[in-house]
Amino acid sequence: MIMQILAEYLDFLEVEKGLSQNTIDAYRRDLNDFFEYCHLKGLDSMEEIKRNNLNNYVRELREKEYSTTSVTRKIASLRGFYKWACSNEIISFNPAGTLEQPKLPQKLPKVVSVQEINEIFSQKLNEFETVIFELLYGCGLRVSELVNLKLNDIDLSGKFLSCFGKGSKERIVPFGEKAKSAIRNYLKIRDYAAKKYDIDNKQFLINDNGKKVTRQEVYEIVSLMGKKIHKHISPHTLRHSFATHLLENGADLRVVQELLGHSNVATTQLYTHISKKRLKEVYFAINKG
Repeated sequence: MIMQILAEYLDFLEVEKGLSQNTIDAYRRDLNDFFEYCHLKGLDSMEEIKRNNLNNYVRELREKEYSTTSVTRKIASLRGFYKWACSNEIISFNPAGTLEQPKLPQKLPKVVSVQEINEIFSQKLNEFETVIFELLYGCGLRVSELVNLKLNDIDLSGKFLSCFGKGSKERIVPFGEKAKSAIRNYLKIRDYAAKKYDIDNKQFLINDNGKKVTRQEVYEIVSLMGKKIHKHISPHTLRHSFATHLLENGADLRVVQELLGHSNVATTQLYTHISKKRLKEVYFAINKG
């Protein structure tokens, strides 16, 4: 019965809330973990699960040394599910309504310098690697947005692309001449691969087997290039660097917010803290003597 209710909730997230598949999968994992915990405690119906059961579950997560971020996410998943269940009269009382979330310490995203970006591009990158770095760093795309790009999402003459971010929100992102050149060069290689495998794949990025490039493949390429500059970097590091470098060069905060697809400007403001921190580091490095 619980699994049927959970399936209905996940359908609600997909159809009515329009959440991405990655987000829905995260909710599924979190809620499956909780209901598996309840099953082991002999709680197999919604009515049997009380507030103290949720408290005990959260306590066990902390005892197992789950990170604060993971615990916070799991609590958010439970609160969302129970709010929906209560509003749909599946249960009469919401046991997660006042479930407190731990405060997350504010961590500044890791970024690389412009010099380090230039070092990456000075490596002997092939057309596939070049276009990945141009779109992650030059456009600030999330890795999921990159791998889901379709051929018709890119307008070379207008120098812009459309992508779908969190919550399936579409946004338009401009790109420069370097990215345009990288896209054009990659398309020649891509067209050859498409003919070789006789495929009609509308995905922009395809691998050597003519299939859609995965997130993991992109992570591996970025990580490998990071090792060449002796840094541990991910696709999101390049997105963070894109935003930080724009702000350091005088870009308006609201413009950066639009380019990143942030719904709340407070999220974008985090990058101003990075800029100030880097400014202090440079100042004290120059004036340490």
